[in-house]
Amino acid sequence: MKRHPFEPARLISGVTALTLGTGYGLDALGVWDAPGPWLLLALPAGLLLSGITAAVWATVRRHHADRTDRTDRTDRTEEAPTTQHS
Repeated sequence: MKRHPFEPARLISGVTALTLGTGYGLDALGVWDAPGPWLLLALPAGLLLSGITAAVWATVRRHHADRTDRTDRTDRTEEAPTTQHS
């Protein structure tokens, strides 16, 4: 099975959707009396948190990639042969 990168923003979006679906489902079954405004506010709050997480995650990945590229370049230049062609 092909591995895929971890994306925490998608995880937060999925948990938000599952929570809302469960809340509305339990309300429809009469098991739980869901407060309407709270469920309506949970969607934008979850999406906002997901967006913030995506921005932070992208910044962290970019800084990690920059640091990795810098160390790779310095390693390659130190190991490069110094022969010159005339």
